[in-house]
Amino acid sequence: MRGSATTLTFTTLLCLGMCWGLGDQGQPEVLPKPSIWADPGTLVTQGSPVTIWCQGSLLADVYHLHRERGSVYWEAKAPQGSRNKAWFHFEYASSSDAGQYQCAYQSRNCLSEHSDPLPLVITGMHRKPSLSARPGASVPQGEDVTLQCHSEVQSDTFHLSKEGSLTAPQHLHLQNPAPPIQANFTLRAVTSAHSGTYRCYSSHSTAPHLLSIPSDPLELQVSGAPDSISPPQNKSDSKSDYTVQNLIRMGLAALVLLLPGVLLCQAWHDCRGARDVAQS
Repeated sequence: MRGSATTLTFTTLLCLGMCWGLGDQGQPEVLPKPSIWADPGTLVTQGSPVTIWCQGSLLADVYHLHRERGSVYWEAKAPQGSRNKAWFHFEYASSSDAGQYQCAYQSRNCLSEHSDPLPLVITGMHRKPSLSARPGASVPQGEDVTLQCHSEVQSDTFHLSKEGSLTAPQHLHLQNPAPPIQANFTLRAVTSAHSGTYRCYSSHSTAPHLLSIPSDPLELQVSGAPDSISPPQNKSDSKSDYTVQNLIRMGLAALVLLLPGVLLCQAWHDCRGARDVAQS
């Protein structure tokens, strides 16, 4: 991991949380809190690499990363090329790395507020559960479907994730995890947005950041969704054809009404010509 681990207590960090100098109103100044994220994500397979990023200020000198469990924090000097952020790399994530993380940055005699908490979850800690759908994996639009996650390992908490979704996984805690150990995630009035690949995990409430191996993927298909009906352009084409037909009918009607007028006008012209010839 980049930076050196130091066993200072979090109380020391809090004491550094305000500038040693005073602001314009005689009050201690606190630098704005940084942002924190994990790459490739907060859900990490045991033994895989993960990097935690902390983004603060171009004036930052040092960045600190703290884990809520224990009194260990890491320190990394701000890179010369991009002082507004630093990284903390875990080459092989393990159960001891799981937990909630926060970061802060230091600028001269000031330390910023701490970032929002970042949960780092390690998966692959025990056998995978099984995932099934009731009444089935193909569901008509508007109907309800229940995704059942079944574990053979003693667990009281289950997690359901959808591949590619930006929303956090669903969590379900069982008050009485008696065999058979199963959690039911009900998706109500499904739409095309519910279609996709789902996986579930099991864990125990005493170790919320340590999850099982993910279940085998389950592909949920929603039939009769709007995208399976005739495309909107077909409707517009029908309306367009209908409009053309109306224009043709109106044109024919106009010709029918105009024709007698033309004939009358021609007859009047012929009569007038004949009269002029007679008078001459």
